[in-house]
Amino acid sequence: MEVPFVHLHCHSHYSLLDGAGKISDLVKRTKDLGMPALALTDHGNLHGALEFYQTAKKEGIKPIIGYEAYIAHGNRTEKSADGKNKAYSHLTLLALNHTGYKNLLKLASIAHLEGFYYKPRIDKEVLEQFNDGLLCLSGCASSEIAKLILAGSSKCFDKAKEIAEWYRRLFGDRYYLEIQDHGLEIQKTILEGTRKLADELNIPMVATNDVHYIYKEDDKTQDMLVCVGRAELYNDPKRKQADSDQFFFRSGNEMKRALPSYEDAIARTIEIADRVNIDLDLSKRYFPVFTPPNQLSSNDYLRQISLEGLKKR
Repeated sequence: MEVPFVHLHCHSHYSLLDGAGKISDLVKRTKDLGMPALALTDHGNLHGALEFYQTAKKEGIKPIIGYEAYIAHGNRTEKSADGKNKAYSHLTLLALNHTGYKNLLKLASIAHLEGFYYKPRIDKEVLEQFNDGLLCLSGCASSEIAKLILAGSSKCFDKAKEIAEWYRRLFGDRYYLEIQDHGLEIQKTILEGTRKLADELNIPMVATNDVHYIYKEDDKTQDMLVCVGRAELYNDPKRKQADSDQFFFRSGNEMKRALPSYEDAIARTIEIADRVNIDLDLSKRYFPVFTPPNQLSSNDYLRQISLEGLKKR
């Protein structure tokens, strides 16, 4: 009998040159394993959200629309960090309802239009404005908290604690500490530090698997996509190799074997899925409304700005 579990951190092929699973195949695997719901959390975009929503609904799977955000360490408009690792960290956001879905759309748009630096980034300022209806997981090994835990000093742990408290104040009972184990040595350190944080701050933990492909044997396919993204040759012995083949769509039983002492964190995925209720009306069209200035008609205003643009070019 399968251990009840729902994937809350999952990448599709819309995580460009990183995810190797098609949405239809991810939903099928969810159904085959008897899971009641699935979250889609592609890197920095919501390109697959509607396709995912419709496909999941059709197959009787509850869709949880999410987004793995890149969050700037400072202001999103600052573009002076020395390298991408100092420019952003990862954060997992899930929409609980229609309001949350609309806020995800706002955040993703702001990230591309205002915060793009290496990646489309948000910051804590816009998260304060647009967090209604969102549930927040602390993130993977590339999250701000995980990086501080890995730094190893008591000062860095205190800083991680401070950040976790900030998120808890903002999200309340919509904030969880995310734990993962793909067999990586660094994750053992992160796991220990996260458990200590959870105990000291009384913040619940939730188990996720950072899904980038569906079956274990798909790891080489995903590795090739990463090579394309990095402009590296797959057969180059000097290139950075994949550290693990465990970023696949694990069953509930496989999650229990990976995290044997964290049954509560595994069960909490079902609790979170039960909190989600997104109902999108796709029968209507929502076109933006523009009101031209100076009482001009739409045609006259279009002509005016076209001529201005022509002169400029």
